[in-house]
Amino acid sequence: MQKDKVVVILGPTATGKSHCGIELARRLQGEIISGDSMLVYQKMNIGTAKPSPEELTLVPHHLINILPPDAEYSVADFQKQAGALIREINQRGHLPIVVGGTGFYIQALLEGFQFSQVGPDQIRRQALEKEAEQLGLEVLYKRLVKLDPVTAAIIHPHDQRRIIRALETAMGGDRVSRRTAPDLIYEAAVFGLSMERSALYTRINQRVDQMLADGLGAEVKALLDAGLPADAMSMRSIGYRQLAGYYQGKTTWQEAVQAIKQATRNFAKRQLTWYRHMPYIKWLELTLPVNYEFIVDNMQSALVKKMKLL
Repeated sequence: MQKDKVVVILGPTATGKSHCGIELARRLQGEIISGDSMLVYQKMNIGTAKPSPEELTLVPHHLINILPPDAEYSVADFQKQAGALIREINQRGHLPIVVGGTGFYIQALLEGFQFSQVGPDQIRRQALEKEAEQLGLEVLYKRLVKLDPVTAAIIHPHDQRRIIRALETAMGGDRVSRRTAPDLIYEAAVFGLSMERSALYTRINQRVDQMLADGLGAEVKALLDAGLPADAMSMRSIGYRQLAGYYQGKTTWQEAVQAIKQATRNFAKRQLTWYRHMPYIKWLELTLPVNYEFIVDNMQSALVKKMKLL
């Protein structure tokens, strides 16, 4: 059976993935599927680097602004929704282009991960919560690394809720995910944008400064004032978590800003580490000043050869 076509543009944060995706979609009758776990949330625009309203009108976009900020969203949700969209877009004769930096989400989609159906175990959950309180969360995280290193790699060591849920699943005799096939389940072309580390970190710092100048603080405060809990899944993301701490009086503004920059740089490192699990990525090296037209030209030429696209 013929596989559906899909193009993927991924890379660490601040490398210009959205810009490339929009330009490639305009050239090739493409439709963009967000592969970012945070762009699903409404009212969270600045800190997520969400495409502007003007950019969203240039080409069709999917999986953006589909959930309220207090909702939860998982890799299994993304895999199901993105897979359905890939089929629909192919049937329309258009090209689906997945754009985003959440490596686990994209790998699960392309490789057809199968997700556990283990349900909540309240007794085990309460025991794990008590253990975290008495022994510290680090003990539970190390246990998860031994039981399910794939899942542990994409969970922050301080995210108690997700660590405990993953342990519930692993201790129930299963894993949160596993591969079902060694090959990609799509006819896929996967492009990765990379940049020399010091240049990337400079761009990250500049991007954080711009987000703050654009009103990230006001965006976070408005969410908190509207009743969104500081421990909501969406508020645990970089930028929101640190500024929520500021508004709760836990840090100074300058401490929060430096924490955002450091967390973003650490996130970029984790992204690059995860991409090593994806040997099918075709990497495109960005040099400053970045000539994005040249980069998209290279993508288009590769797709003409690989997928016979005009």
